[in-house]
Amino acid sequence: MQWNTRAMNVSRVEKCLQSVTQAARQGQLTAGAVTNLTRWLSEPHYARYHEGLCGMIEAEQFNELDSLFWEVIAFGTGGRRGPMAEFGSATINPRTIAESAHGLATYLKRSGEWKSGKAVVACDTRNGSREFARLTACVFAAHGMTVYFFPQARSTPELSFAVRHLGCDTGVMITASHNPPADNGFKAYWNTGGQVLPPHDKGIVDCVYDAGEIPQADFDQSIESGSIRLLGPELDEAYHQAVLAMSLSDERRLEAIYTPLHGVGETVCYQVLQQAGFHGVKILECQREQNGNFPNVDQHMPNPERFEVFREAIAEANKTGAGLLLASDPDADRLGVCVRNRAGDFVHLTGNQIGTLILDYILRRRQAAGTLSRDHFVVETMVTTPLIGELARAYGLKVIDDLLVGFKYIGEAMDLNGPDRFVFGAEESLGFLAGTYARDKDAGIAALYLCESAAELGQQGKSLLDRLDELYVEFGFFLEGQKSQVCTGSSGKAQINALMQAFRGSPPTALAGIPLQQVRDYGTHEIRGLPDNRKTSDLPKPRGDLLFLESMPGSTTARIAVRPSGTEPKIKFYIFVRSQLNGAGLEATKTQTQLHYQKIQTDLMTWIETQLAGSNG
Repeated sequence: MQWNTRAMNVSRVEKCLQSVTQAARQGQLTAGAVTNLTRWLSEPHYARYHEGLCGMIEAEQFNELDSLFWEVIAFGTGGRRGPMAEFGSATINPRTIAESAHGLATYLKRSGEWKSGKAVVACDTRNGSREFARLTACVFAAHGMTVYFFPQARSTPELSFAVRHLGCDTGVMITASHNPPADNGFKAYWNTGGQVLPPHDKGIVDCVYDAGEIPQADFDQSIESGSIRLLGPELDEAYHQAVLAMSLSDERRLEAIYTPLHGVGETVCYQVLQQAGFHGVKILECQREQNGNFPNVDQHMPNPERFEVFREAIAEANKTGAGLLLASDPDADRLGVCVRNRAGDFVHLTGNQIGTLILDYILRRRQAAGTLSRDHFVVETMVTTPLIGELARAYGLKVIDDLLVGFKYIGEAMDLNGPDRFVFGAEESLGFLAGTYARDKDAGIAALYLCESAAELGQQGKSLLDRLDELYVEFGFFLEGQKSQVCTGSSGKAQINALMQAFRGSPPTALAGIPLQQVRDYGTHEIRGLPDNRKTSDLPKPRGDLLFLESMPGSTTARIAVRPSGTEPKIKFYIFVRSQLNGAGLEATKTQTQLHYQKIQTDLMTWIETQLAGSNG
């Protein structure tokens, strides 16, 4: 009877494989989906998924199957991240999480990077995060690793700290950052406490692809044997003290509201601020509960880059009179900010403005304390505001600003150039770090420094907005922002590739009436002059799928960066406009620059729509 059942199952799978081939011929499945479906139906370690897969194939649910299998989800700038599902090579599910842990452990052994044999695993408040974290720990334990495990949800920066503090070979954070509730992810960390860098990321993925049967230990038995060790409050305290040791001021008079957006931020930002003595900073109760559905956040999208997530905080601030609002994303590595202006309205700061204000505060305080030298350095990615570099150079500091997108490159630059001389690192997407206790962005230190700066400015009758205007008067007005073209699924990837090819082959030569002088292309390692788009010189480093369109020097300059996202199905466009005041008032300069910016954005998106229409035709 068992033989007959097995034969029937084999026959059913064979029929499903034939149906997959037929669906591909009829254009119902992409080539990637066919390859990955065939693997999941043919290889024995996927047998547990055959019932569900065959059910979908027999129901001819090929559109859904294509979305589940069109790719093997890869490591991007933020690790492995995507929609959750019961199964599918393109989704986050128990199999892809186990493959990720297995691939990471296998690569450590093969590469010779297995040194301490220790790992640390944490997760945020997302749906499924705890189960995925336990699974990761069990796979590591089965590989013979000693696994330190956070029994409660904790932040990404605390995970980065723990890797270094505990002397681990690797660490894993289960999170999808600010993505919608349906998503989750696997962030892999190296022994530095930074996210995995090339070539290790590719090596790990190769090991993931080779995964067959994956060993898995029992969680409770591993705790009893000591191969999985639960972390206690002493690790939290060590992390908090490392952040608090970075304090640069004793001024604590400040009224503000902080929200964790239903994430883990209370364990970082709020506890750090309370321990520092900022008792006037209150937590927003309606978004305090740890909840992976993000129920009280606009559209359930907990991204502090969105002004809409501050709606409830603004309502509370209008009752209490607080002038500063802080919000961290679910894994508390990024910090968003709103500041009340003199008209009583709240202004949502960009990541570039927040980074500028934090660096300005650090430099002012450290220069006064005599703890800066020309050997110290500041780090930012290529799509972060040039104002940060201008400010650092004004204090005589070295600036490293030729990095690809991803905070892991900032962490790498810290180690390459000497952590003891590192002052500050920033990326435009609300990522900031000071100090050497971690190698990833941290909303905790950002919140501490912003509150200290706001408190000191408040005693002078100023706000963070006033200080930002003072910097604009000194350095010129910088206006930056971004737009994205979302391209989902397998056809979306083709659209993204086509757009990148269009920008490389026949880029726009003017936007908003501003002539574009050159293309700086990090994918082909060359600079090309416009309008003929011919190579004028080489770009030695770095290599990445990123290019810039740049205008000629003048009183108003424009720069546009084009980059496919490493974690989401979209292509991103970063727009930079800078205007010198040249005797004009700041407000007049702001107005004129904003008009330039809007026209550049409109012209850019019109050009993109034309390219997409041409490729679809």
